[in-house]
Amino acid sequence: MNYIILDLEWNNAYCKKKKGFINEIIEVGAVKLDENLNIVDTFSMFIKAQLGKKLHSRVKELTNITNDDISSGTPFSQTMALFRKWSAGNDTVILTWGDTDIRVLIENFRYFNGISFIPFLKNYVNLQKYAQAFMNISKADQIGLSAAAEKLGIDVENYSLHRALDDSLLTADLFKKIYNEHMLSSYMLVCDTAFYSKITFKPKVITDINSPLIDKSKMRCLCDVCGNQCERISEWRVINQSFRAVFICRKCKRKIRFTIRFKEYYDRIDIKSSSVPFIEKKEISVVAVESSTERTNTTEETK
Repeated sequence: MNYIILDLEWNNAYCKKKKGFINEIIEVGAVKLDENLNIVDTFSMFIKAQLGKKLHSRVKELTNITNDDISSGTPFSQTMALFRKWSAGNDTVILTWGDTDIRVLIENFRYFNGISFIPFLKNYVNLQKYAQAFMNISKADQIGLSAAAEKLGIDVENYSLHRALDDSLLTADLFKKIYNEHMLSSYMLVCDTAFYSKITFKPKVITDINSPLIDKSKMRCLCDVCGNQCERISEWRVINQSFRAVFICRKCKRKIRFTIRFKEYYDRIDIKSSSVPFIEKKEISVVAVESSTERTNTTEETK
């Protein structure tokens, strides 16, 4: 079995046809490892820009790629044909740090080649996800490639970060340090229809309170002091893509502001809630306002 570590660089470009922006790939870098994790070959190419003729300043700053590089590169379709030939093999596993590169690659294949799949992608591993599990890092604390490498004692100064081939070489060195055949197999995905349905699904926050995806039983507020169920005394409002309402604990005579958010993913609904004491806004005294107005008028008359 061969392992291919793939990395992409891209430029966010406006597409008139889509009337929106697309992450246009500008560089491809990859490292091929054999079953003993020896580097047997590398792949590196600039891709000719067809949408964004000029790089964003942030991209130039991070990558040191120039406008000349992307104007003299090879068109996307030709580059991918060469990469497909280079990476050929049903027993090949492609790995990327996080799955963003795969999402961007699908987006580019869809736009430039008119297909919604990656022809050379048979088996896939999200190496970031695997590494976090191997290193016992919480899923909630996503770790970047450089930080993970440093944790493993790899000197990142030896690599030109944010360049496709060097990032692939760094990722390959990291992979060697955390390789466990049995554990890796549990993170390996077959790239079938279900894989593409899941990876292209765009998570979205649910803001329709009548949506059947909302579990109304989760919209209960418990008093953080006595633990009793509180009574809702206000209508639900959508604020910052979350549902919010005021509750009261009859036992403690406390008002609580309860907030809950439902976010739909491909295979689950993520629910996050919080509650804080509700503080009434103090109303400005009408008498005080009138007194202030009278003082102002008196001052103006004496001028």
